[in-house]
Amino acid sequence: MNGLNTLVLAATSDGGLGSVIKDLLNKASVPQIFVPLMAIGLIVALLTYRTWTRPAIAGLLALAAIAFYVWSATDENFFKIIVKPDNVPITIMLTATAIVTWLAFRQAAINDARMERGEPLIESGADDKVLVWPDLVYTEMICLVLCSIALIVWAILLKAPLEPAANPTNIPNPSKAPWYFLGLQELLVYFDPWIAGVLLPGFIILGLVALPYIDKNPRGNGYYTFSQRKMVIWVFMFGWVIMWVVLIVLGTFLRGPNWNIFGPYETWDSHRPAALLNVNVSDLFWVVLPEKTGLWSPGLPKNAVAGIPAMFIREAPGIVLLGGYFFILPVILAKSVLSKLFKDLGLIRYAVFWLLMSWMMLVPIKMVLRWLFNLKYFMALTEWFLNV
Repeated sequence: MNGLNTLVLAATSDGGLGSVIKDLLNKASVPQIFVPLMAIGLIVALLTYRTWTRPAIAGLLALAAIAFYVWSATDENFFKIIVKPDNVPITIMLTATAIVTWLAFRQAAINDARMERGEPLIESGADDKVLVWPDLVYTEMICLVLCSIALIVWAILLKAPLEPAANPTNIPNPSKAPWYFLGLQELLVYFDPWIAGVLLPGFIILGLVALPYIDKNPRGNGYYTFSQRKMVIWVFMFGWVIMWVVLIVLGTFLRGPNWNIFGPYETWDSHRPAALLNVNVSDLFWVVLPEKTGLWSPGLPKNAVAGIPAMFIREAPGIVLLGGYFFILPVILAKSVLSKLFKDLGLIRYAVFWLLMSWMMLVPIKMVLRWLFNLKYFMALTEWFLNV
């Protein structure tokens, strides 16, 4: 018993195992580690969905997550973050996301196993009819009462996160959007406002609408399955979990003063320096490369050549890269790796598919390049406010 008490004290003390775990998690909270870890976790989860959705295993994972969350809440810095009125919905969102994801993939795992054994699906022969009166009305009334009670208790326990009128002499640090827009605010680190705030959200909505029309596979219609709709589910889960939920968590819990990254157990220090020298592809091509190789004189082009404006000469390397990515790469993939997909979809649906996929994949590509090389823009036509 004494040994167990010693182990618990060591795990929770500042100088013991607990401190080591906190330091590791703080170091793993930087985006270049945190986001790839979440992506790897999603891949593993989708590949092993029949295992972790089993009630016994899911229950153990849930208990472990609750225990870890409670243990983390004993840390002063972590507790300050999670009890902020603006941040409480994030915990609720993560919990709800985990529950509905488990429920959907549990149903899919059961159905996929039944189809392999030649057994009927869960939904086969199910009578989904419900009488409006009294069944549906009573159910809705009970839900209304319970939600009203929850909202009243929430309003009593947590003050509304209302702030005074805008004051240009007293700007919050960090200045954050509402939690449901923090994913878009995180994208502003990597993209211009017109892309992060207009183009990408528009493609998100368009992509969700277009997915059923891009993949017209009739299987999986009206019942849960993963094995019969893998492509669409992989794309949807990556876009939803990694590019939305994970970015919201990153912006909520890890972005602190001056938009710096802080670990979940670190004090938010507004005086932490954030020295970053971001470069564009044009800088790498016209300045860094010639300085290292001596192939030509370093310096950004400032004069027109053969009637071509200097800004296009300057940004020519980035324009070539973007042109190859958006227009040449899809043709190469259609002739090789994605030949079967191209044959199934046809030219028009494949073009729509690539338009959506290329912009979605441009987000992690730019993230990785920013983390590794401090790359800001592929193409920076600042004269036209056209930066990608």
